[in-house]
Amino acid sequence: MRPVTKEEMRLIQEIDRLWAPVYPYLARHISEVHGRKAGRVLEIGPFCGVIYSLMEQERGSTFFMGGFPQGMGRFLYEEGRQTGFCDGINIVETDPSLTAIKDRSIDLLIFRGALFFPSLFRVDYDGVWRVLNGGGTAMIGGGFGRYTPSDVIRAIGDRSKELNLRIGKVDTTIEEVRRDVAAANLKANVDIISKGGLWVIMKR
Repeated sequence: MRPVTKEEMRLIQEIDRLWAPVYPYLARHISEVHGRKAGRVLEIGPFCGVIYSLMEQERGSTFFMGGFPQGMGRFLYEEGRQTGFCDGINIVETDPSLTAIKDRSIDLLIFRGALFFPSLFRVDYDGVWRVLNGGGTAMIGGGFGRYTPSDVIRAIGDRSKELNLRIGKVDTTIEEVRRDVAAANLKANVDIISKGGLWVIMKR
């Protein structure tokens, strides 16, 4: 996994901020899938922000960000400081294998953009499974979620698509995702949903 370039960092920053109107609606979808209110919440990767809405909606008790590729930890810290959420979130630098995260320590894990940016990272399903606590849920994938209104999507859709392509987004089919999940040979309850995006739902 290579470090992000300065230009990629700038584009990621713009897209994370662009999606701010989506986060409350996406948080509702994530909370519905998880089905639990309390617990330790972790958002990983470079595309973070929905965790702020989960905090506001009181969907969790302890909050973490795991930033990668290299350099994203500091970036996420600065973003959290500017949004005023920095004091409520523990931010660490890690990698797709989540080596900085303890085993069975997370109740809800969100990995947005996970399936679409192979030039930046690959999903380590084993790593996600390792850090999930009993009864925990991982939501791995991307999309606007089930509840984001169409006018919100229209307002950011074109710019979001442009930024994603410039960062290196590729099209991924549900069949390709099924093959990747099967190859991981997980001892997990895994479902793949295509409503509101494309998401791998893993429950322990």
